[in-house]
Amino acid sequence: MAAEDLPSDFDIVILGTGLAESVVAAACSRVGQRVLHLDRRSYYAADWASFTFNGLLTWIQEQNEEPKPEEVKDWSSLMEEGEELIHLSNSDPASITNVQVFNYTSEEEDDTQSADASNTTEEEKTADEDAVKGSSETESADSKEEEEAGAGEEQTEGEEPEAEQPLPSSPSNQSGPARKKVSYAQLVKEGRRFNIDLVSKLLFSRGSLVDLLIKSNVSRYAEFKNVTRILTYRHDNIEQVPCSRADVFASRQLSVVEKRKLMRFLTSCMEETEEQTAYNGRPYLAFLRDQQLGESLQHFLLHSIAMVTEDTPAEEGLASTRHFLRCLGRYGNTPFLFPVYGLGEIPQCFCRMSAVFGGIYCLRHSVHCLIVDKDTNRCKAVIDSRGQRISCSHVVVENSYLDADRKQMAPPPRYLSRAVLITDSSVLPSDSDQQISVVTVPPAAAGGPAVKMVELCSSSMTCIPGTHLVHLTCQSVGSAHEDLSPLVTRMFRTTESQSEDQRPSVLWCLFFNMADGSTLEVEGHQLPSNVYVCCGPDGGLGHEHAVKQAESIFQKILPEEEFCPPAPNPEDIIYDGESSGAVDQDLQKESSGPDQNQENQNQENQRDEPEE
Repeated sequence: MAAEDLPSDFDIVILGTGLAESVVAAACSRVGQRVLHLDRRSYYAADWASFTFNGLLTWIQEQNEEPKPEEVKDWSSLMEEGEELIHLSNSDPASITNVQVFNYTSEEEDDTQSADASNTTEEEKTADEDAVKGSSETESADSKEEEEAGAGEEQTEGEEPEAEQPLPSSPSNQSGPARKKVSYAQLVKEGRRFNIDLVSKLLFSRGSLVDLLIKSNVSRYAEFKNVTRILTYRHDNIEQVPCSRADVFASRQLSVVEKRKLMRFLTSCMEETEEQTAYNGRPYLAFLRDQQLGESLQHFLLHSIAMVTEDTPAEEGLASTRHFLRCLGRYGNTPFLFPVYGLGEIPQCFCRMSAVFGGIYCLRHSVHCLIVDKDTNRCKAVIDSRGQRISCSHVVVENSYLDADRKQMAPPPRYLSRAVLITDSSVLPSDSDQQISVVTVPPAAAGGPAVKMVELCSSSMTCIPGTHLVHLTCQSVGSAHEDLSPLVTRMFRTTESQSEDQRPSVLWCLFFNMADGSTLEVEGHQLPSNVYVCCGPDGGLGHEHAVKQAESIFQKILPEEEFCPPAPNPEDIIYDGESSGAVDQDLQKESSGPDQNQENQNQENQRDEPEE
């Protein structure tokens, strides 16, 4: 929408299009609030965004540029008596640091096979991509309705997964003995087929985000795939972790005795017992050892099922184990889902819902100042980047819009170390190369951070066929390159090697540090009482932190309203023309005789019976 056309009065102004802000926008628009949603960036989702390969190169260039000095303008002419200004930051702070890029491919295509494969015209690629995108959007609503219908008849552990499964790989995509070479020129040429996330997360099938997507009907705007494998890195090898009943009994890594012990333990974990509560405050690893579980089972349970560290308290480890087990079998044989086209789709889905219910969106548009009433300490209006005064009742702001002196951080500030790799094969090859895998890498040394790895295939629409997209995440100790490059060197080939090495080769790699959003306090920012702060992504694998934050802000703004009530289906919406026709029909009924009215009533009752 053009900036000149902005109305001058809204109920809620929201700055930033991250996940929490987008959920708040959708929830408020859904209950009839007038929402203005702005972002100074040229793309949606902020630090939750997904980029094409070419878009990511542009983003990297922007991160390496020096920030421009902020211009302080005089807005006193827009103020009234008894008001004061709070200036906001007009440039992104250093939430992204230590950006380093490494390219391990040749600059030009020298392989005739790859050259022939890349002769497809750009128009054909675009048409194919648009066709897939269109089909995914139209089919997502039906698939999610089927999932909702099946919620009452959920599967238990060990049962066969539901019908919605990742598509099997075609014979042409099977990894052959010789790996196809991919050049940097080909990555750039087919860059639009990549969707690379800045943050690496998954959706727990019984997590708060999946429940919210289903409840609000936002799920119709997206499509999801099952994570097909849970892996672990142990003794310099990648192993598959058996987590469901079927996986446990099909596993060749465990003996019969170990299988029985594991199943007995998983069954006992589902309910809290006195024996478990006796370990409260003690390490979860001590509890596992006392259960007489072998070293292999302890490793699987600690790092790949509970996904905690050795010093995690037993009550927290058991809660994580239960959550993992409850999520099994709802949509597949693992607890996790991943959105097709990347995680950046999720904030955009909520923005789309907000727009459907009247929310107004402007990218490359920001707010310079908040106008505050001195007597009530409430924000009355904002001044946007075009100098327009816009009245509002509430303001929701992404933390990057706050000046450093107004931010309340939980000491000490934490950062996440991130690495994004484009590789030529999977870390654990199988019959199908269309696997979405989660790999847990335990700390290399005691007290060090564990690394979460998510490996995506081309069927997730995040990379081109013949490649895999690998995301690495851990809590920062040093720079991202210092924290993660040793692991990359151990698990992947990064230079040309003549030896017989079956490890995947890294074609391109990006390292960067990202601020951990969980360190930002939501209160105490020296702001007006009706200004609410959202933070960026946290270090957890799920989305609970962002959803909880969005719901908390919504309840403060509209305590009497329901959070994200279901949106009506398109076929249930009554338009103006249809409503007037219904009124005319009612008038005809009233003007007809009593016998005709009774006959019409009988017909309506008959029509209603099957629905009841």
